[in-house]
Amino acid sequence: METIYFYCAIIGGSLLVLQLLLLLFAADGSADADMDFEVGAADIDDFAEASSASESFLKLLSLKAIVAFLTFFGLAGLASLRAELTSNTTLIISALSGLSGFFIVAYLMIGLSKLQSRGNLDLRRAIGMQGRVYVRVPGESKGAGRVHIALQGRRIECKAITAGSEIKAGTQIKVLNSDGESLEVAPVQS
Repeated sequence: METIYFYCAIIGGSLLVLQLLLLLFAADGSADADMDFEVGAADIDDFAEASSASESFLKLLSLKAIVAFLTFFGLAGLASLRAELTSNTTLIISALSGLSGFFIVAYLMIGLSKLQSRGNLDLRRAIGMQGRVYVRVPGESKGAGRVHIALQGRRIECKAITAGSEIKAGTQIKVLNSDGESLEVAPVQS
């Protein structure tokens, strides 16, 4: 049994160090250092019979979590053997340590994945906001102009139309509606 614990600790620890080195030295984006092979609920939607418990487990499954299991399983097993515990007690302690490491790392990875941002702009959030015309907006929806508006923490330039009369460059506008690709605007009355 000592050999199994030893190899689990060596393989798991080596992969853990390798992941850390790849993270540190490939962090500039020039190399793909993400070694996860996560299988989420979206990947098993075809299996209508899949229960929510099995889907939840598959979300936890990643290379980092498996490496954590191997590392903690091996190290706890070796430590228990060195403490001269019985083989059954050693197996229980190492299995519980491995599972603890697995679930802690899995939940940390799930938490980190929730921090990701897509960065997509939703122009419908601009309704009611004010901006300024950059390129004149032709009247009566006969064409599109360009407007600058602050949206979701950044200044953007968008295609704009108006149902009213032409709006000249530099005019302050208010967004009335959006189809997701362009804005319907009207001049702000001062």
